[in-house]
Amino acid sequence: MFCIGVKPLNLKKVIYLNKFIPISPLMLSADNKTHIQKISKLKTDTIILNLEDGVGNKRLALENCKMILRNFNRDKIKFVVRVNALDNGGVDEILEINKFNPDAIRVPKIRYIKDIEKVVDLVSDNIDIHLSIETKEAWLNLAQLKISPKITNFYLGLLDLVADLGMNQSLIYPENATAQYMLSHFLITTKALGVNPISFVFQDYKNRDQFLEWLKLEKSMGYISKGVLSPTQADDVKQYLAENSDDLDRAKYIKDIFENMSKDGINGFSDEKYGFIDEPIYKGALAILDKL
Repeated sequence: MFCIGVKPLNLKKVIYLNKFIPISPLMLSADNKTHIQKISKLKTDTIILNLEDGVGNKRLALENCKMILRNFNRDKIKFVVRVNALDNGGVDEILEINKFNPDAIRVPKIRYIKDIEKVVDLVSDNIDIHLSIETKEAWLNLAQLKISPKITNFYLGLLDLVADLGMNQSLIYPENATAQYMLSHFLITTKALGVNPISFVFQDYKNRDQFLEWLKLEKSMGYISKGVLSPTQADDVKQYLAENSDDLDRAKYIKDIFENMSKDGINGFSDEKYGFIDEPIYKGALAILDKL
């Protein structure tokens, strides 16, 4: 099964957008044979085939990536390819990967809108575009970065961003006010654009206690997605960031009772179970149910 040098897929071009939301996108080095052999056993919803940072043999990684996209069952797992920066081989990688129809292509190190315009032109219309927000210029331009409906997910590259700002990465811990501000600003701005925000990858994957601290904080903020490096992290994200049953039961109850009352022209009323319910409360319930 492990092979390279396969022929491109013969795909009929269809214009559509996947618009899927990765919950626990798991990063795999596409040049690592051991990683590739584990793909069929992984339970994550999304796998990121990495061609960029930490990949030693980039040509082998690209060939393996094409093999994976051709041969693996993609009904239950979405595949995102993280290419290199546009000025470091990313352009050629995008053109090659287009032929194999990944669910999305993730582009790192973008800085300006002109970079994204180039990405939109390069990526096939049937492939989502994911962007890494990890430079100070991208941070400043964040509210203007969704220039196409093809752009569906932003990843917060917190370590790279802090370094690019000339700040000490030791500031990145859950109780730090600056880290909390960066997470909240990224979340709200990205959500306002209609893009899904994916929180940063916690590199110390063996430190589960601190990872869970981050998940607790991000859950309280409203995140539903976080990048991961291990299957254990992926399991924790799905457990901690998913809406719990109490939230879902409340949302379903509010939706049903509000719609019933609205039939009689009543759009604001006191409920014995959940207090005052009006249209904003109803919309909040719908937002929770829309994630299902």
